[in-house]
Amino acid sequence: MKKIALAAALAATAAAPAFAQSVTLWGRLNTTVESQKIGAQDRKVVVQNNSSRLGFKGSEDLGGGLKASFSLEHGVNSDTGVATGGTTFWNRASWVQLEGSFGGVRLGRWFPGSYFATADYVSNHNHDTGTSADNLYATQFQTTNKVSYFTPTAGGFSAELSLSAGEGATTRASDIAVNYDMGPAHAGFGYEKKGDFSQMAIRGLYEFGPLIVGGYVQRAENTFGTAGKKTWNTFRVSGMYVMGQQEFHVNFGKADNILVDDGAKQLTLGYNYNLSKRTKLYGFWTKTDNQAKATYATGAAGQDFSSLAAGIRHNF
Repeated sequence: MKKIALAAALAATAAAPAFAQSVTLWGRLNTTVESQKIGAQDRKVVVQNNSSRLGFKGSEDLGGGLKASFSLEHGVNSDTGVATGGTTFWNRASWVQLEGSFGGVRLGRWFPGSYFATADYVSNHNHDTGTSADNLYATQFQTTNKVSYFTPTAGGFSAELSLSAGEGATTRASDIAVNYDMGPAHAGFGYEKKGDFSQMAIRGLYEFGPLIVGGYVQRAENTFGTAGKKTWNTFRVSGMYVMGQQEFHVNFGKADNILVDDGAKQLTLGYNYNLSKRTKLYGFWTKTDNQAKATYATGAAGQDFSSLAAGIRHNF
């Protein structure tokens, strides 16, 4: 009887569909040498990490159009080797997803879709990382304890709807992102709400051959204690011109006053030379110009920030 049972089990295993699973180790090392200046302080030379990371991602074909996938992503300071995120190891992403013709359902931790649909999409020169990142975009950047639904793509449109559980300790949050991609035309919408804070933004980008131009407009609202509920606007425009392996970038943003004299401007000029699809040399100059009470990029009221940088980025 044991031999019969074993033979039956082996036959059942052989008859089962052979589902394929793939796991990939990947990452990015992105490091610059910069001459930085804050306010009236002396200029200093810094070796700067630009959101370097290490991750695992994978998927399994379950058959019938159904697929399971996951991502584990960890941030690392490439200039020191120290982990980012404090005691949180998978501090950039840790999620599992089931997807099919109905779309996808994801559980875990990841960056909000509203950010990728708007601010990140137009920061072409260094993927919105490091000292030249968008300092003016208003967000609560809720990443943890999330449940999301991703729609299928239809007619160039796709969307992500997310809810973040407060778990009795923090405020619940919601996030909506809509993207449109059709040929050279690209557009996006993002909405985020957490407690008294909310923001929405629209983004557009168009490819005129080697010239790519884009931008976003954002309106944010928050309650600031006795100051009451305030709204303010932020906008950003960017341009990229591609000539062979070279890219020339310009990026300008402006944030209005929230209360009084706390607005700011940011200008970035950049150059990329792509040695391959994975490796580039680049340089940029960026400056954040704060009004008297603004603290963007520095955390100190009225102090401006500027940096002249050269670096290497390698994806693997």
